[in-house]
Amino acid sequence: MDPINAGWLSILPPVIAVVLALATKEVFSSLIIGIMAGTCIYTVGTDGNIVVGTVENAFKVLASKFDINIVLFCSLLGSLVYVITLAGGTRAYGKWATGHIRDRRAAMVSTSVLGAFIFIDDYFNCLTVGTVMRPITDTYKISREKLAYIIDATAAPVCIIAPISSWAAAVGSNLKDTKAFSSEMGAFVSTIPWNFYALLCISLVLILSFCKLDFGPMLKAEERAIKGEISDRDDLKADAGNRDIDVKADGTVWDMIVPIVMLIIFSTMSLLYVGGYWGDDAAYHTISAAFGNTDAGPALVLGVFGALVVAFAMFVGRRLMSLKTFMDGMLRGVQTMVPACMILTLAWTISGVCRDLLQTQVFISEIVKNDTGFLAAVLPAVIFAIAGFLSFSTGTAWGTFGILIPIVVSVAQALDPSAQDLIVITLSATLAGSVFGDHCSPISDTTILSSAGAGCVHIDHVYTQLPYAVITAICAFVGYVIAGLTYSLPLSLGSALVLLIASVYVMHRRNLSAEKKAAAAA
Repeated sequence: MDPINAGWLSILPPVIAVVLALATKEVFSSLIIGIMAGTCIYTVGTDGNIVVGTVENAFKVLASKFDINIVLFCSLLGSLVYVITLAGGTRAYGKWATGHIRDRRAAMVSTSVLGAFIFIDDYFNCLTVGTVMRPITDTYKISREKLAYIIDATAAPVCIIAPISSWAAAVGSNLKDTKAFSSEMGAFVSTIPWNFYALLCISLVLILSFCKLDFGPMLKAEERAIKGEISDRDDLKADAGNRDIDVKADGTVWDMIVPIVMLIIFSTMSLLYVGGYWGDDAAYHTISAAFGNTDAGPALVLGVFGALVVAFAMFVGRRLMSLKTFMDGMLRGVQTMVPACMILTLAWTISGVCRDLLQTQVFISEIVKNDTGFLAAVLPAVIFAIAGFLSFSTGTAWGTFGILIPIVVSVAQALDPSAQDLIVITLSATLAGSVFGDHCSPISDTTILSSAGAGCVHIDHVYTQLPYAVITAICAFVGYVIAGLTYSLPLSLGSALVLLIASVYVMHRRNLSAEKKAAAAA
């Protein structure tokens, strides 16, 4: 299937999908319609059969973009979560944790800290944090929407500022191709303090965890949760997949902790193994080189399989459950992940339609290359906005910075060859914008997995976290404007942080005032 340059029509499929999803709160049909719109544009552009060709091309893209490793990882993780719950480990851990985590604030802070701790890979982060913390946040009546937001805001934003992570490896591979830096890892590390969106995003999570400053749809979700409704959907007022589980009464905290810890250990070792750390090539015998060469999908499958083996030995070995019960639990766990896997598959498909058939990245890159009116002073802010738009439209941060890094490095060098600071700031803005778009896009895989990990309706997660992401992005944009003018990190980052705190406080007060007026009028 040869691609076509569809121009502005290339951004139409994700726009249709996003608008429909927000309007109908039904993500499956929205994604399918967006996919069909994209393949219809492609079919018309290639003079194909508008009926048969549209459907045929959609399934061809789906087949080519389907990532069996990620689907296996999600399915096996669902199995692990289910058998841990079945063994009573989740309930025992919840009882233990409530004795140490004594209020809502501590529960949210603990969730944030755990999210920041698991920085190796965002997929692993999303599902593991949800698995561990959901019983605790439910106990303290924290909404599933709030849990999903904390997970999402400490997944990609943490990974993009962690030197040892799958994201750092992906960025490093793109930087290597530019040949603009003597050390790709050194260049990545230099972007960390200038990655305003990631730093502000993590800051906002901590602010909201310590202070009661929620606003917008999230405030309403939290008010419902305090009344005992962790979600406004009937199917999530209890754990839909766990309502009929015959939980073992003699499960212990270790039945929860040991499999999860082994999951972390096995996944880390698998990432190094797949990256060649113990292979024949000496070039990959360092941790940073192995992470740079690894493939997260198959590595995470190995990691979760190892954790399942440990769970099997613990639960069946000491006769906490029978072999049949364990295997039935694995199957039920896979079933709980089917909706997330379906959404992931559709999201991959619509991203493939945009990138591989309609050349969305060409349309965006031409805007950057052809606009010679860019001044060095505004380049970081403009690149941040463009990266955010592209990432939001395609649902992929990796694809976005893969497209833009070669372009922005060459543009920054052309504008001011002697200003290394401009290159670093602009590169940071590219990474930050990519994370922003990925963070709030309904078709992003991390957004989908955050919903799944929290047990939250996907579109509810998108709707409630969007105001937070947008305000954070606006503050980051202002920071990049100041950075482009001054090259001062304290001034630019400090201004963005102060603006974020002030904006959140004002929005919270406005929401409270509006609620009081509505109550008085009623």
